[in-house]
Amino acid sequence: MEHIRQAFNKFAQDYDAQREYIIPDMRQYYGAAVWAMETTAQKPSILDVGAGTGLLSAFVLEKFPDARLTLMDISENMLAMARKRFATRSGTSYVICDYSRSDLGGPYDLVCSALSIHHLSPEDKRLLFGRILRALKPGGMFVNADQADGETPYFRERYLEYWNDFLRIGPMTQAQHAEILKRRDTLDRNEKLSMQLSWLKDAGFSDVDVVYKNRTFVVTVAKRT
Repeated sequence: MEHIRQAFNKFAQDYDAQREYIIPDMRQYYGAAVWAMETTAQKPSILDVGAGTGLLSAFVLEKFPDARLTLMDISENMLAMARKRFATRSGTSYVICDYSRSDLGGPYDLVCSALSIHHLSPEDKRLLFGRILRALKPGGMFVNADQADGETPYFRERYLEYWNDFLRIGPMTQAQHAEILKRRDTLDRNEKLSMQLSWLKDAGFSDVDVVYKNRTFVVTVAKRT
């Protein structure tokens, strides 16, 4: 994970500014993740795994403004941006760690993540899903806005073509565009959506489903009984 930490430390300053030019329909994508989150807790405890600059957490707090929020990430520079974002907010804690290995804490009412878990190896993804289940309270929910590989080579190529076309029409410079493609080729380890759903079910989650899909970009939801 060290190479991931170094990469995200490097571009932490530019991360938020580029999001809408990298992720097609970004607000709808994040909005679907927030829509899927449900809890009866008045002040829910929420863990944001791979929280980065706190972009997903900012959307989550629009729905749960009184939440007790924990942001966890391996990149100290990314979390530094999150600290600035929530500088005036109480009830927010930050944990710098490799979440694929570290204790997740808890128990939480909700665990969420956005565009982070796809960087892990298949085995680490599978094990993480089980650890997230155990970090949730009974009835808790895990919402993951992430990337998924195409189910076949044909769809993998179609999804990449769609994404490449979206990147080309954006305002990024040629150098920025090249950096995004390099980052995608070296850091992304996408897994088929069918496999991710299977791992969630095998971990013991119930009510596993997909609430959003735009080619590569998906939002999965899983509840702990």
